[in-house]
Amino acid sequence: MLLIVAIMPVQVFATTGWYSLETVTAFTPLTNGVEVRAGDTVVRVVALNPAVIRVRYARHGIFRADESFAVVERTGFVAPLVQLHDKASAIEFDTSELRVSIVKNPMRIVFTTLGGEIISEDASSASVSWNGSEFCVRKTMPEDEHYFGLGDKAGPLDHRNQAFTMWNTDAFGWQESTDPLYKTIPFFLGVRNGKAYGIFLDNTYRSTFDFGKASRETYSFGAEDGELNYYFFYGPHPKKVLEEYTALTGRPPLLPLFALGYAQSRYSYFPENRVRELASEFRRRKIPCDIVYLDIDYQEGNRPFTVDRTRFPHFEDMIHDLRQQGFKVVAITDLHLKKEVGYKPYDEGLAHDYFVKNPDGSTYVGKVWPGDSVFPDFTRDDVRRWWGGLYRNFVDIGIRGFWNDMNEPAVFVEPSKTMPLDAVHHVDGRVTDHREIHNIFGMANARATYEGLLQLQTNLRPFVLTRAAYAGTQRYAATWTGDNSSTWNHLRLSLPTLLNLGVSGYAFVGDDIGGFVGSPTPELLTRWIEVGAFNPLYRNHTMKGTADQEPWIHSSEQEIIRRRYIEMRYQLLPYIYTSMEETTRTGIPIMRPMFLEFPDQLQLTTTDHEYMFGSDFLIAPKIVETIDSYSVILPKGFWYNYQTGEPIEGGRSINISPPLDQLPIYVRAGAIIPQQPLIQSTDEVPKGALELRVYPGPNCNGSLYVDDGNTLNYKAGAFLRTKFTCEISPASLRLYLGPMQSTYKPWWQHVEITIINVTTPRQVTVNGKRISSWKFDPASKTLSLTLAATSTPTEVLLTR
Repeated sequence: MLLIVAIMPVQVFATTGWYSLETVTAFTPLTNGVEVRAGDTVVRVVALNPAVIRVRYARHGIFRADESFAVVERTGFVAPLVQLHDKASAIEFDTSELRVSIVKNPMRIVFTTLGGEIISEDASSASVSWNGSEFCVRKTMPEDEHYFGLGDKAGPLDHRNQAFTMWNTDAFGWQESTDPLYKTIPFFLGVRNGKAYGIFLDNTYRSTFDFGKASRETYSFGAEDGELNYYFFYGPHPKKVLEEYTALTGRPPLLPLFALGYAQSRYSYFPENRVRELASEFRRRKIPCDIVYLDIDYQEGNRPFTVDRTRFPHFEDMIHDLRQQGFKVVAITDLHLKKEVGYKPYDEGLAHDYFVKNPDGSTYVGKVWPGDSVFPDFTRDDVRRWWGGLYRNFVDIGIRGFWNDMNEPAVFVEPSKTMPLDAVHHVDGRVTDHREIHNIFGMANARATYEGLLQLQTNLRPFVLTRAAYAGTQRYAATWTGDNSSTWNHLRLSLPTLLNLGVSGYAFVGDDIGGFVGSPTPELLTRWIEVGAFNPLYRNHTMKGTADQEPWIHSSEQEIIRRRYIEMRYQLLPYIYTSMEETTRTGIPIMRPMFLEFPDQLQLTTTDHEYMFGSDFLIAPKIVETIDSYSVILPKGFWYNYQTGEPIEGGRSINISPPLDQLPIYVRAGAIIPQQPLIQSTDEVPKGALELRVYPGPNCNGSLYVDDGNTLNYKAGAFLRTKFTCEISPASLRLYLGPMQSTYKPWWQHVEITIINVTTPRQVTVNGKRISSWKFDPASKTLSLTLAATSTPTEVLLTR
């Protein structure tokens, strides 16, 4: 722990070379904020919009070039005009949503509401300190404040009382206490009494975040070098914070529909006949599946962009044949290239001087899967364009997605597991070292792949999966949680890890269903497949030397259960796809911690064993091996058991002990859920009606978004969007199907309406005309009717 001694006007960390800000001596008004001087340090505090404040520190009075790998939309914000108030103790300015105070002695920043309630404030002493190029920011930590985000951090959902290092690391077999992991996303939410703010430290060097481990009164964040530059976001609703953060760093593009289907993977499926047998088995057993992943063993000598013709003699025909069966292939392409004359990518890169260098100007060489390997300098635009072009042959034969692994970057050298810190990179003409670039290397790799596919794939949406990331990588690639283990503990850890990725702006995420390291027991694999159906991405993956992990192993009983939940995933694709499209516009993830949906219900703030899937589903999986019952907190209001239709009163805890074939799924009263008939892959056109399942309740609504699921035509307006509402009174239930905003022709010609938990109606009318073609099941209290699809509004009225 650091010993802090107050010496005015400078605060000094007495036992080290640390020193902190001096008293404010001057300030300069800006149109949207203020620039203050404290000693030889200049601090610029400006409002990008009424709820987003940017804070930059120039330690010796000169700001660095204003550049960012993460920020894409700063110029798109409408900065407010503000008026400064020079008071005796502080300089203040207001926006329409918050007040910013720069306390003069010693200098520190306080964010409050317009009514004076403190949102966040710097610590009263040594609030901002430096030790050479290293810096640290300390802020007060109220006893009832909780912290979320930072990407893929193992452990509980709430980061309070924990400390983390941000340094992308190949963490094979990571466990609950492992840190750091694969991603650096230096953004977190602070949540207190249902109100939220966010802080994003835009610094790519190795950084640290300490939420009360070193001090019970303060939390801190800092980095070993680079600019002290952070953004402050005020909600107060947590969703608004996330919307503002993703407006700054970018939101994900709309994934191709197949990426939301079930995926089967292992390290590795080979030879060719094994891959063909795998695909045939899925179709024979009628277990829906969209993607087969190919790990490194399809390559010749583990060299990216090659094919082992001994193992895969008819590789192109195999890709074609799988496509005919409705399978898309996602192939791994690690970023290291074998150092071997005659290997085309190496020869081209060497000829154009595209590789990362040593300080003496020679090409850096590190050992990875192919042996001695070189690394493209992805921070250069010309290198990214070249890398993207390397995919041409694979794209031409129909490979539909690519998996960028090992891009932390991972190198087989202990203990660093990465390239030397003095390795040389080039960014927009300037030279820098690996300390600055390490955490964005995987991001730049994924960007090169994504942008290359945009050029090579004619009007098709790219699908890229990356393991390493920095803030903003969501613009280019989906991600997963890396090399987890086949244990109940890792099933449990998957929930808070995925939830924290979601509130870090990374919405399209998944984990290795069943675990990568080891072999799951039959029950564990079944439970994981069940909950995986309600993850954003749904990939089953395992490593060499483990038991088979396909859905049909172990027993027919297990297979039946697993098939049922994979089928449920496909039936819910209209709901899932609609939610994912919303994410591309708002940044709100489909897999949400409870506090994101119910911030006013404080008992849900740190809940990490249940979560929301979209705004309507509550998922409460069994994540322990014991047979004991466990408690689920249902938010206030009414809920329905999705699998039985039973209504349940919320605002309380319930104890449940679900059997193996039951995943506890609850639907918000007031939800209208779009579903589709079962298909075996997203290439298959559903046969039958679109189903709308209506769960009567307050604020009754739902929506639907549909497009071709594959091309970029939706950007030109080729999509369908519609909304549904219902109103309930003692005498009636009125369901309204809104107009279809559409230039896209959907697959359905009829709409089947299923209304849950109603009494027998006296009559049913459609657009004012009485009909008799409805059915009522008194046992389940369910009414159903089928209507011809129409683009015009439709009103269904049940009169009791």
